[in-house]
Amino acid sequence: MAERQATLNPRIAVLTLVIFSFGSAAFIFAGILETMAADLGVSTAVAGQLQTAYVLTAAFGSPILAWRLGKLDRRLIVIIALCGAVGFHLASALSPSFAALLPLRAFAGLTGALAIPAATVSAASLAPLERRGSAMAMVSAGMTLAFVAGAPLGSVVGALFGWRATFLFSAALSSLALAVVVAFMPKVPAPVRPQGSRIDLHAIWPIYLTTYLMFAANMTINLYIAPLVRIGAGVTGAGVGAFQLLIGIGSIGGLWLGARVADRGGGRAWLIQGFVVQALAMMLYLSAIHHLAPDGWPSLVLVGSAIFVASTALFSMTPVTQSRLATATHAAPLAMSINSSVVALGQASGASAGGAVLAAFGPTAIPAAALCISLIGAAALALAFPRDAVAEARE
Repeated sequence: MAERQATLNPRIAVLTLVIFSFGSAAFIFAGILETMAADLGVSTAVAGQLQTAYVLTAAFGSPILAWRLGKLDRRLIVIIALCGAVGFHLASALSPSFAALLPLRAFAGLTGALAIPAATVSAASLAPLERRGSAMAMVSAGMTLAFVAGAPLGSVVGALFGWRATFLFSAALSSLALAVVVAFMPKVPAPVRPQGSRIDLHAIWPIYLTTYLMFAANMTINLYIAPLVRIGAGVTGAGVGAFQLLIGIGSIGGLWLGARVADRGGGRAWLIQGFVVQALAMMLYLSAIHHLAPDGWPSLVLVGSAIFVASTALFSMTPVTQSRLATATHAAPLAMSINSSVVALGQASGASAGGAVLAAFGPTAIPAAALCISLIGAAALALAFPRDAVAEARE
């Protein structure tokens, strides 16, 4: 019964909403990227670097902020971050040019660097060890909700009212999260490692490598979903939001599977399998954009299947890596913030790789790049990932 209460702790649900607001902001304009680029007078590949700026700032800022603010209450950190997010999103909506928008996106990423590790550490602190995987999945569900509702709604809002309205939508989501945190989230002191305990670098660096590669492969595709859906299925505008919804649906199933595996202490084999399934999704993408299926509903199903399978694979791995890291490091704020940085670096690398391939070879080459990264991930895990890191940490 205690495990059930920990899993369904309403305070963790508050953290889910925080992740939802930042996850939505990160991908809010992906569905209208081509339209946005045309209005700003830049290429689609260049406009995609707005995402790179967001995640790179989060990547490099997160460990520094965790080190400087490591002793502060997690609730205060989340409130500061959400206040900053509201301001930067509003400023982005009023931005007159790409040159002005780029640094605003970078500063918005810095607010994510503050909030996401704080929310993750709080979730780990509020859950017993044997239910930590479920707690991580519950918080990660905020990113799933961002795909299910936030990003698709952003595409619809952008298609109806223009890309600037997507940033107003982001500001509204951050304001909602801020109000809920102020009203319901209690103080969560920074966790204290047991005296004499040490972080096993040998056990955790493969976790960081896994996280980096799985997000790099996924972001190579996700940021450029609009041109891929247009070419593969002939869908544009608000219709892209329906395909983005499949990302969220796949994420729900992936998180459920990943939470069960994490609670059982898994799993190297599970993570390798995740990369293999992710590679399969990229092959489905390649089949769709090279029109191996007839036009009409077969091409729609093929593109939808690729999106669904890719998101399921990614989110089935996320609770496993996060739970292993929290267990191995006693949820140390710096270790968890470095993980957020690795996620951001993976996203930035994927966004940059996708943009480079798009500029050099066109959109049909993007899934091939993501396929290569997925296969590299599977091979790297087979060689580097420890088989018994969790068992050793729990002993």
